Amino acid sequence: MHIRTFALVSGVGFLASGIAPFIPGLLGPYEAGEQGLMLEHGAGEFLGLFPTNTLHNVVHLLFGAWGLGVHRNALAATRYAQGVALVFGAFVIMGLVPGLNTLFGLAPLHGNDVWAHALLVVVAAYFGFVRRSAPQEYARP
Repeated sequence: MHIRTFALVSGVGFLASGIAPFIPGLLGPYEAGEQGLMLEHGAGEFLGLFPTNTLHNVVHLLFGAWGLGVHRNALAATRYAQGVALVFGAFVIMGLVPGLNTLFGLAPLHGNDVWAHALLVVVAAYFGFVRRSAPQEYARP
């Protein structure tokens, strides 16, 4: 897979995961004992699995727009993959630490979000730091 394809696919995935929780039927209520958030707007369990709120969704939308914005340039797509790996890597670590797992009460990063973000980090780190692009990938289509 080309680095540009990674940026496009992950950008679309981020946009979908940022938009879908706004669809009422896809967002369930938090389970009893859910950790408190200072920003409760749009808070719930996306698909009954992933804790989310509006700020969480907006972050996904921003990363989606970034991915779509850079997918035509291999160098920019590489920087995007590196940024995704670093930011979401920090989110994974924060999601495992009590007190930080709600991003200081702003957005939930715990539960199933941890493994979903960890999987994303592995793929993004591969494209951003391990895989080297062939010269033809830098040519514009």
